[in-house]
Amino acid sequence: MKTRAAKIHRAAAARLIERTAAAIDAARVYDVASVSALEFAPKLSARLGSRLLLKREDQQSVYSFKLRGAYNKMVRLTPQQRTRGVICASAGNHAQGVALAARQLGCPAWIVMPRTTPQIKVDAVRLLGGRAVLFGDAYDDAAAHAIELAAQKGLTMVPPYDDAEVIAGQGTVGKEILQQIGDGPLDAVFVCTGGGGLLAGVAAYIKQHRPSVKVISVEPEDSACMAAALEAGRRVKLDRVGLFADGVAVRQAGALPFKIARETVDVAMRVSIDELCAATRDVFQENRSLPEPAGVLGVAGVKRWVAEQGVAGQTFVAIISGANLNFDRLRHIAERAELGDGHETLLAVTIDEKPGSFRRFLQQLGRHPITEFNYRYATPEQAHVFAGIKFSDAAERDVTIEGLRAAGLEVTDLTGNEMAKVHVRYMVGGRAPGALDERLFRFEFPERPGACLEFLAAIGKRWNISLFHYRNHGAAYGRVLCGLQVPKSALTECRKALDALGYEYWDESDNPAYALFLGTQP
Repeated sequence: MKTRAAKIHRAAAARLIERTAAAIDAARVYDVASVSALEFAPKLSARLGSRLLLKREDQQSVYSFKLRGAYNKMVRLTPQQRTRGVICASAGNHAQGVALAARQLGCPAWIVMPRTTPQIKVDAVRLLGGRAVLFGDAYDDAAAHAIELAAQKGLTMVPPYDDAEVIAGQGTVGKEILQQIGDGPLDAVFVCTGGGGLLAGVAAYIKQHRPSVKVISVEPEDSACMAAALEAGRRVKLDRVGLFADGVAVRQAGALPFKIARETVDVAMRVSIDELCAATRDVFQENRSLPEPAGVLGVAGVKRWVAEQGVAGQTFVAIISGANLNFDRLRHIAERAELGDGHETLLAVTIDEKPGSFRRFLQQLGRHPITEFNYRYATPEQAHVFAGIKFSDAAERDVTIEGLRAAGLEVTDLTGNEMAKVHVRYMVGGRAPGALDERLFRFEFPERPGACLEFLAAIGKRWNISLFHYRNHGAAYGRVLCGLQVPKSALTECRKALDALGYEYWDESDNPAYALFLGTQP
C-alpha cells in the first residue's frame, strides 16, 4: 500500500509541476515587464572560483520581479472585476507591481501595507496611482485587513505569492534564465524566498526542463518560513519575523508554493543579516547597483554555498529580486558588511592602565588593519579596549588572538555578539572621575598602516591616554577622539609634540558635549 501511495503522490506531483511549467509558458507579463539581463559578475566569480551570473530583476520598471505575477493575475480578470477594482497586501514590491498593472489595465487598486514599510515603497505606490492603506506592523496584519476591505468593497484580491497565476507570472524569471543560458552549463540557481511565489515558479520550470540543475532557496535566518516548512514536512507559522529584509518578512509560506517547493527545491538555506550586508556591498562593487536586503539573498546564498561545499569551476545564477532600498538602511549595511564576510573581528581586550600599554598592544597585534578602537579610562589598574580588526581569514585571526593571549592579554571575541555590534560599540565612553588633568583632542589621522603607532610614538610614555575612539569610514583621513592626561605645566610641551607629528588636530576640552557626556567632572 505504501508503494502504491508513493507512486500516486509522485504522479500527482509530476502533473502539478507540468501544469505549472505550462502556465509559465502561457503567462502574459511582457506588457509591463522586460526580459531582464543575465549578467556575468567577473569580480564575484574570481572570488568564488566559479562562474556567477546575476539575473537583474532589479532593473524592472518598479525595481522588482513582482510586476510579473501581479499583471499575469490581473490581465485575466473579467471586465466587471476590473471595474470594481483590486486589492492586495504587501510589504512594498508586490504593491508596486499591482499598482502598475492596475494603471496599465485601467482599474482602481487598494494597497494595504504594514506601517513598517520603507517610505520609498509607499511613495512609489502612490506615484503609480495606487491607494496606499497603512495598517499593522507586519505583513500578516496587513493581509488580514486587506481581506476585510475586499469583502466590504467587493474587490478582487491579488495575492503576492499563494496563487497559481501569480506563480506562473513569477516563473517567467526561470524561463528566461534557461533561454539565456541556452545549452551552456548551469549547476544551480539561487532564489530569494519569502512566501515562495518566485521560488515555486522558478523551481517548477527549471525542474521540468533541466532537472539536473539544483534549485536553492535562500532566506534570512530571522524569516525562514519556507526552510522551516520543508524541514517539518508541513507549513509552519513563525512566532515572529525580522524586518531588515522586509521584502521577505513572511511568517508562513504559501500553501501552493510549499506544495511545489517540496517537490522541486534541492536545498533551503538560511543566511545572516551580516551576510546580506556583505552581499549588498559585493553587488555594488560589481556593477554599482544597490539592491534591497531581500534582493541579495541569492548572492549571499552562493557565497555561503561555495564556502561550505568547497565547490569550484561551476556555473551559478543568483536572482537579484529587487532594489527598493530604504536609503537610511545604507548606514547599517555599510557598518555590518565587513562582519558579514568574516573580514572584521570585534575584540574586547584588557590592557594595563598605564602609559605605553596601548602602544604595546598595537605592536603585539602587528600589521593587521584596525577598523575601530574604543576605550575610556575605568580604573587605575586596567583598561578595557573594544577594537575592530581586519584579518584575511579565520586562521590568521585565531593565530593573532592566541598570540595576544600568550602575551598575557585577556581577549574576548565579540564578533557574533549582537548586543556588542548594535549597541555597546557606540556606548564605550562615559565619565571618568579618576582621569585627572584630562585634555580632549580631535584628530584627523591619515588612513595608512602605522599612522596610530606614529601618534603613540609622539606621545611616548609622557602622557597617559584616558580616552580613545576611532572608526574607519572609508575616507582618506580617520577621525579620532583622544583624551590625554596632561598636567597644566606640560600642556605647552604636549602641543609642541602634537604639532611636530603633523596630524591636523583640535583641542575639544571646552566642548559642551565633552562636559555633558564624557568629562571627568560630574
